[in-house]
Amino acid sequence: MRFFLCVVGMVMIVEGLPYFAFPEKMKQMIQMVIGMEDDSLRRFGFILMLTGFLVVYFSMKG
Repeated sequence: MRFFLCVVGMVMIVEGLPYFAFPEKMKQMIQMVIGMEDDSLRRFGFILMLTGFLVVYFSMKG
């Protein structure tokens, strides 16, 4: 459970960093995402999940 909470904390740090460092650019990015088609967002999300899964798999394998 401690490892899981550590991972969640790290994700929150990585997710929050762009909002802290580049708030103006993040507002522009959010506007761009709002204008995207649902299918494009779904594909992008799937690619991110697959990439994350592969990173975790290969980091834990070695």
